Amino acid sequence: MPLLLGLLSLLVPGSAALEPISVGIAIGAASALTGYLSRPRFYCAFVECCPGEADRPNATALKEDLDNKLFGQHLAKDVILKAVTGFRNNPNPKKPLTLSLHGWGGTGKNFVSQIIAENIHKAGMKSKFVHLFIATLHFPHDHQIKLYKDQLQKWIRGNVSACARSVFIFDEMDKLHPGLIDAIKPFLDYYEQIEGVSYRSTIFIFLSNAGGDLITKVALDFWRSGKDRKQIELKDLEPVLSVGVFNNKNSGFWHSSLIDRNLIDYFIPFLPLEYKHVKMCIRAEIKSQGKAVDEEIVTKVANEMTFFPKDERIYSDKGCKLVQSKLIFY
Repeated sequence: MPLLLGLLSLLVPGSAALEPISVGIAIGAASALTGYLSRPRFYCAFVECCPGEADRPNATALKEDLDNKLFGQHLAKDVILKAVTGFRNNPNPKKPLTLSLHGWGGTGKNFVSQIIAENIHKAGMKSKFVHLFIATLHFPHDHQIKLYKDQLQKWIRGNVSACARSVFIFDEMDKLHPGLIDAIKPFLDYYEQIEGVSYRSTIFIFLSNAGGDLITKVALDFWRSGKDRKQIELKDLEPVLSVGVFNNKNSGFWHSSLIDRNLIDYFIPFLPLEYKHVKMCIRAEIKSQGKAVDEEIVTKVANEMTFFPKDERIYSDKGCKLVQSKLIFY
């Protein structure tokens, strides 16, 4: 009623002095207006709303984003496309989707988390339903782990209560204090509800450099045996990754119940990038700036990157991370 009276005063100035029938007409008009304003489609044209059942990611659009923006990562593309679209098209998931992305810096992990966010929420990383935690920024002190655990649980509970399809991204997992991530274990488990809140439609993404050496070793072994990198399959790396990060004190997952209870759905390896992939990154960056691609500049920038192993110089040691800054000089 207060809202109706407020609208009434706007629609009919001096309404307090009107006759009963005039007031009735004005209230009817106000009621119609509030009904119109309450329609989700109209309201959500002006204010970001949590996606509903009908708001599902377009598999074709997601595939195009991955093809156009992510290079040299056939495993990541395939797994992420199937995992995200399959999860969001499932009307009754049994648990949240949990993805753990592993590989050296500059191989595309952050890029992929942004792509996923953009395909779930229109505002992408700027969405109020997408939450980024950076280990060294949000959880810097060893002696405050208990406080961090409490705050993390409250933050996740509050935001999932507001939007069941929230996305939580944890960056720098390899710098996270061991045991801290176990605070979110209840939210990742197979519970229908916890204190009246369901977490089954939520997505959790973990980004880590941990396991990068294991991934590189497998990639090098394939290269030295004359095999194409596209012959590397998820089964060649996923078991090694899960065991490797579980036993690594610098992984953030050291002896974590998330791994012990099989609550992480996919360990996704990001392979080290070759020279040709670096050139693809350079071309994409030039195009993103609205400029024509000059192959001479592409080659010059690629040649300034450093590669390893020292003798064979196969993989970029920083991936595509320095591409944007190096392009400034040209």
